[in-house]
Amino acid sequence: MKLIFRIQYRTIWGEEVRLIFDEDESQSIALSTRDGIEWQGSCEYQLSPCDAPLTYRYAIYQNNACTRKELGAIAHIIYPGNAQQSCYIIDDCWRDLPEHNYRYSSAFNNKYVPAAPVRLNDSVGCCITFRALCPGLSSQQQSLGIIGSCNALGNWEYCRPLRMREVRPNVWQLTVDASSLKFPFEYKFVAVSNKTGAVVEWETRNNRIFHTQPLQRGETYFPAETEVFFHTPELRVAGCAIPVFSLRSEGSFGVGDFGDLKMFITWASDTKQKVVQILPINDTTMTNTWMDSYPYNSISIYAFHPMYIDLRQLPALKDEAESKRFEEERVRLNALPQVDYEQVNKLKREYLKLIFKQEADNILNSEAFEAFFRDNKDWLVPYAAYSYLRNLYRTSDFNYWGDYSKYDKEEILELCNPEKEEYPEIAFYYFLQYELHIQLLATSDYARSKGVIIKGDIPIGISRTSVEAWVEPYYFNMNGQAGAPPDAFSTNGQNWGMPTYNWDVMAKDNYSWWQKRFRKMAEYFTAYRIDHILGFFRIWEIPYHSIHGLLGQFVPSLPMSKDEIQSFGVPFDRETMTRPFINEYILNTVFGEHSEEVKETFVRRLHHDIYVMRPEFDTQRKVEAYFADKIDAESQDIKEKLYALISDVLFIPDRDNPEMYHPRIAVQNDYIFKQLREQDQEAFNHLYNHYYYQRHNEFWYHEAMKKLPVLTQSTSMLVCGEDLGMVPDCVPWVMNQLQILSLEIQRMPKSLAHEFGQVHEYPFYSVCTIGTHDMSTFRGWWEEDKEKTERFYHQELGHWGEVPEHAPAWLCEEVIRQHLESPSMLCILTWQDWTSMDDTLRNPNINIERINIPANPRHYWRWRMHITLEELMKQDEFNDNIRSMIEESGRSISSEKEKNEE
Repeated sequence: MKLIFRIQYRTIWGEEVRLIFDEDESQSIALSTRDGIEWQGSCEYQLSPCDAPLTYRYAIYQNNACTRKELGAIAHIIYPGNAQQSCYIIDDCWRDLPEHNYRYSSAFNNKYVPAAPVRLNDSVGCCITFRALCPGLSSQQQSLGIIGSCNALGNWEYCRPLRMREVRPNVWQLTVDASSLKFPFEYKFVAVSNKTGAVVEWETRNNRIFHTQPLQRGETYFPAETEVFFHTPELRVAGCAIPVFSLRSEGSFGVGDFGDLKMFITWASDTKQKVVQILPINDTTMTNTWMDSYPYNSISIYAFHPMYIDLRQLPALKDEAESKRFEEERVRLNALPQVDYEQVNKLKREYLKLIFKQEADNILNSEAFEAFFRDNKDWLVPYAAYSYLRNLYRTSDFNYWGDYSKYDKEEILELCNPEKEEYPEIAFYYFLQYELHIQLLATSDYARSKGVIIKGDIPIGISRTSVEAWVEPYYFNMNGQAGAPPDAFSTNGQNWGMPTYNWDVMAKDNYSWWQKRFRKMAEYFTAYRIDHILGFFRIWEIPYHSIHGLLGQFVPSLPMSKDEIQSFGVPFDRETMTRPFINEYILNTVFGEHSEEVKETFVRRLHHDIYVMRPEFDTQRKVEAYFADKIDAESQDIKEKLYALISDVLFIPDRDNPEMYHPRIAVQNDYIFKQLREQDQEAFNHLYNHYYYQRHNEFWYHEAMKKLPVLTQSTSMLVCGEDLGMVPDCVPWVMNQLQILSLEIQRMPKSLAHEFGQVHEYPFYSVCTIGTHDMSTFRGWWEEDKEKTERFYHQELGHWGEVPEHAPAWLCEEVIRQHLESPSMLCILTWQDWTSMDDTLRNPNINIERINIPANPRHYWRWRMHITLEELMKQDEFNDNIRSMIEESGRSISSEKEKNEE
């Protein structure tokens, strides 16, 4: 079969247009052109006789390298015609993301039923295949159709449209016998009722005109694909953010589980909320202590935490005495105001081992389990082996696992052999992940049936002692630590301790590590939040010898040479500017009565009153080791001040080329900067502003565009990005181009012109919220800074008079209403902020409602709802208020959907 492709694309000298078949760049053909605009090419291609389609994309190549490819999860698609069709003539347009790409996401499309196009009778000699993109019709029990000016197209009679087939989600096609059409003809795309077959809506544009297309027998012509639009309002919805571990029902085991999540979705749906956002739910079991409560430091990007298993969905424990004991413990733990992480996991693990011993044969030999194992064994087997070895060696650090410290696939397969005596312990982890999978999948299916989006969370980092670091270390830079530069919440920056990514290696297989991760998430979620999306532009990498984040550098970045630094008027001297500046005055000022102790132990005099750190204490990691067993407040204070002393440098050598340099972040507050002459300070600030706010914009834009299009378009989930912190100008360029939703928070405005974000000016492609899990609740924030609260009360809310000491319920409701009325597509509020507007329901203890304190790396994540879900469902007045607020703000889409389904 011959395929002829034609497309218009204006190229520059040296560029060529190519076709890539079935996402395989090795299967590409080059098109030719005479003018650099009209491109054409042909090839012989054997389409499958079993109605399997051919998918393809256009790409731009220069010097035999792909420099640009069509964006979007939807590729061009061709289905085979009848047996007579021997030549396909295809006119195309370059396709980037559809104009309203969010409508094509699984978040707003969950009723697609695949249907192959109807093949025409073999006696039909020539055909025309119309192709169009149109989202959301299936969920409204409608189809896309064509109606036009000739009899074959219904003569504009609303009851006679031709109905198209949805061959892929939101992709519609219709093949007609060309001899039945009267050329030229006019036509329109229409929405057709699946029940009556009549037109219910006409597309919003002038009639399309199809001119005569001479076709020979055996030819099929494909006009250019088109997007179809109807009079559809922008979709704006509301929702609630809550960690799964924070859920509480009458039957919980001291922690929220996937059964509780299903109940929470019921409450959300009943109150007209359409989004439930959760924190990461991956397994974090490293130490079997409360330190594992941090959900962003998982041991696997695939495995879920066993504590989320709903024990109520498992077979009953046959041992009555044990069953009674566990029930008593469950009641005790469930009555606690917060999660007792260690006890919950200890007891649930004991219970699950008893159930596994009792039910292992039934479960592991079931067809459902075998299918799960078959589909997930690539990650499941290493995870189970890792878990077994972690327990065996009593550490999650695989460097201490003896012969198993280096991952060997064959060795691990042998360890996991069902004939080995260790197998029952390893299979226990198969069982856990299977139960988690079927429970979360059931909850996910339930959410889809209710039209509720479950929004997951993808952490930017992995643990340096995780399964992935053990199995695939080549994907990571293990000698660096990911973190964040200083901000209002952390003056020393944040050091997450996680390795950074080796993007060069990941690029070689087209980021398959990330694609597999996203596709696994898509089994359960219809939207997701990319934690710290800035990390896909550049990551703040801190050398392993540092504890604080101030000595980091952006990776990748463009360091500066000595000559370039001096071109800004900065008199660069490597010896004095890349080592800590320490003199007598600083030591006496910073350490006070302990200054002599510091001089004798940690520093030595270089000359005059200038000191340097002693070699045994010249890094923060060495200082940390010295103070490891000194936990008194005085020692901890000295330690932190020594950290600050070591960070007091003006420039940092580049990690790859020590002859290149980066200005140290936020150094203007340190002594080394203050000792510069005024003119040198001005020169340094000029260099600093250029480096951090201008130098990298184009560079980081291209870095992000290498990765994010591939990753975000590997699934149909709705993509949201957490774009907080030190945001380069190029970030909104990429997010707007890829239609990634930004995060808008009123207390963290993105415009320097405002102290508070202007809620009514938020972009549509955004998620607005009052606060996140990393912040205090609105009621907590109200009491943190009285002067700021007063400005907010008077200037932002427009109230007069005395400022309330505590945020009253009526004021919380006013702020919530403002956010609901914002232009943002998603308004997702924490459960604590939702309940703040009800005096009888809100938690009287404000401080206990905070989930995380980012400045504290040893924070205990344990907050729980203070009432049960059953009680929440009975709060008629509160729930009615949420319903009416959502409906009044135009964020209720269910009523329109119900009308269409009727």
